[in-house]
Amino acid sequence: MPSSSNNAVLQAVNALRAVPHLAWRGKVKRVAVVLTSSRSGSSLLKGVLASHEGIAAMDGEAEPYLALSANGFGFNGRGDAFTMPANAGLLADCIFDGLGIACGTISSLPALQSRWSRRLLLQFPALFTQADEYRRLHGALNETLDYALRYQHEMAERELQRIVLSAVYWREPWRLDYYDGRLGPGIAGYFNEPAKIEEPPFVLPSLFRRPFTVDDAEHKILLFKTPSDAYRIGLYEQLFPEADVRYIHLTRGFAQTVNGLMDGWQSPHGFFAHDMARQGHTLDIAGYSDRYPFGKRWWKFDLPPDWQALAAGSSLEKVCLHQWLSCHRAILDSGVPALRVSFEDFLAAPGDVSARIFDWLGLPALPQPPVLNVTMATEAPQPARWRKRRDLMLSLGQRADVAEMMDALGYRMEPEGWL
Repeated sequence: MPSSSNNAVLQAVNALRAVPHLAWRGKVKRVAVVLTSSRSGSSLLKGVLASHEGIAAMDGEAEPYLALSANGFGFNGRGDAFTMPANAGLLADCIFDGLGIACGTISSLPALQSRWSRRLLLQFPALFTQADEYRRLHGALNETLDYALRYQHEMAERELQRIVLSAVYWREPWRLDYYDGRLGPGIAGYFNEPAKIEEPPFVLPSLFRRPFTVDDAEHKILLFKTPSDAYRIGLYEQLFPEADVRYIHLTRGFAQTVNGLMDGWQSPHGFFAHDMARQGHTLDIAGYSDRYPFGKRWWKFDLPPDWQALAAGSSLEKVCLHQWLSCHRAILDSGVPALRVSFEDFLAAPGDVSARIFDWLGLPALPQPPVLNVTMATEAPQPARWRKRRDLMLSLGQRADVAEMMDALGYRMEPEGWL
């Protein structure tokens, strides 16, 4: 169970966010869920899908809202898996509040202030639940978001977002180092906050997405993308009982995925998913717990149901490989009908693959070729990045379970084809 201090933080954040109750769960008619493993390109795919006017999506993932509604590890889950959502009404309200629709202009100032203040409370809760800091937050947002409204046609969204964050954290610019896109000065140490709700690298609240409405609940497709959803298939059917839920199974080869996972586990600034010390656990993962100051405390990325067998005496590469295997096993074993697409095909032909997905969802293709905005990356994308750990990946590829899963997902074992 979560500690009393962590519970107090969650309660304070919920009180300050003051998300309204919306009786819209039964009005949602269509939901799309991307099922995949971590570091498989789902953020890039979601960015393209969420640009469609027929889709409603959140700035980030649903994980912070699970914590706010007492769901998941430490609450009702063995690892990230759970069967019945607790406080389903609160969870749905948080989701509705976080959803937005792509639009060509910046939202109104009150809508922006609400979106930004509620998001930032998830990112540094121990800071902004202090009364003085919360007042300073609103003062900085009022001034800088008004500036963003006035200069929205003269500056790129990323630069406007940077201006807003720089004003919020002007006394502690190192906090920007934990945001997606390397916005900070590069002076922060490893992530060591006293309270954690959202997992860094933190999502930048969008400026060009309008708030979700009751009309959208009936007519838009709600899009969700969280790798841990592989362990809780059926969640969205319970949250939205009148909805047709369609699944997209996004795949990526093991070498590319495991290499990306290892980079993320070693990053001092990102992917801190679970503070195991709060649950009374100490990690003992060779190549991680013995090498990094955060390595005995922080589990990164998704937490499989059998995580305890990995946490004591396994190696980092085996943990990462298991994360890839476990997610895809859970997806395949569920038997849920899904449109399968590979990240490799998506990178090669994003327009064609996204058009297939939109057709699966009953939507027209995008009128313009999709723009791939890289997010949550530990390094600049480049072909065959896995080769920096070539010998290790080739060794892992000798395992029978790896070859079996690669075959099940439609991949060949010849390294020349691993992109």
